[in-house]
Amino acid sequence: MSTNENILSIFALGGLNEIGKNMYAIEYADDIIIIDCGNKFPDESLLGIDLIIPDITYLIENKDRVKALLVTHGHEDHIGGIPFFLKKLNVPVYATRFTLGLIEIKLKEHKLLRESELVEINASSKLAFGKIRVEFFRVTHSIPDCLGIVFRTPEGNVVHTGDFKFDLTPEQREERPDIHKMADIGNEGVLLLLSESTNAERPGLTPSEQMVADHLEVAFMNAERKIILSTFASNVSRVQQVVNAAYKTNRKLALLGRSMVNVVEVAIERGYLTVPDGMLIDQNDINELPPEKVAIFVRGAKENHWLHLPGCRLETFAESKFYQKIRLFLQRVQYLEMKKV
Repeated sequence: MSTNENILSIFALGGLNEIGKNMYAIEYADDIIIIDCGNKFPDESLLGIDLIIPDITYLIENKDRVKALLVTHGHEDHIGGIPFFLKKLNVPVYATRFTLGLIEIKLKEHKLLRESELVEINASSKLAFGKIRVEFFRVTHSIPDCLGIVFRTPEGNVVHTGDFKFDLTPEQREERPDIHKMADIGNEGVLLLLSESTNAERPGLTPSEQMVADHLEVAFMNAERKIILSTFASNVSRVQQVVNAAYKTNRKLALLGRSMVNVVEVAIERGYLTVPDGMLIDQNDINELPPEKVAIFVRGAKENHWLHLPGCRLETFAESKFYQKIRLFLQRVQYLEMKKV
């Protein structure tokens, strides 16, 4: 990769032909700008490995030229590697309000928050790094506050879409994609488009979140006992739909899973989620209420295969009386299977 000042270099350090550890670098003259820094969960062939993160050797070798880390949104495969990155390259991190809230949780866990420079941006922000000017546009995804990025370089415009879907009727109106701004950027001319391609080969359109909300309400109204749901913890619009359905059917809501609790706390604190007072209950109080008065929200998993193994997720909630019974049952089943062998 040349550092000639007239050469524009764009390269991926992760995220191509895989789900996870998304990371791009844009290099021009003396400046390198990083887009996202995610992690990836190991599969069954990588025993003893907790997380996989991008190889940033080139960036460390050129650390004086790395100017910033721009974050498109707050999914683990885009922010999970940030603490490890900042331990080697402590550059400013630019992200939206909600995304910064999730990043702050990670930096606190790694004791990096005080020494990290976090800068809040939005779809109207404009930045400049050497000869590269940066602007943003709003996109819709399964998490709030997502951005696409346009890099205006002397060689032409480079557009990074971030992860996106087109939903003109999302749960939150302010999350609608800025199609007009995208069209204006396209009319200017785009040298290179770096676009998400998940499910691109599948025909048709992604259904609107509003359709999900309607079905959820019907399911809640028809349920006669406990309701157990699972979704990605970061899907705040889905959480809001469940909260609304629980409120309409007079149910309390229990959250299971550390990431689910963390995301909900950030979303409430920063104004992205509205939960009526007294609706949320502790997991140990689940059996203290009539079954028809409770809904249980369990966080989902995407690529962490270990979370799909029987009992693994349940053991995370070992303190819960409700789940202790299920765990003991699973252990009994495993014991019987071992006796057969």
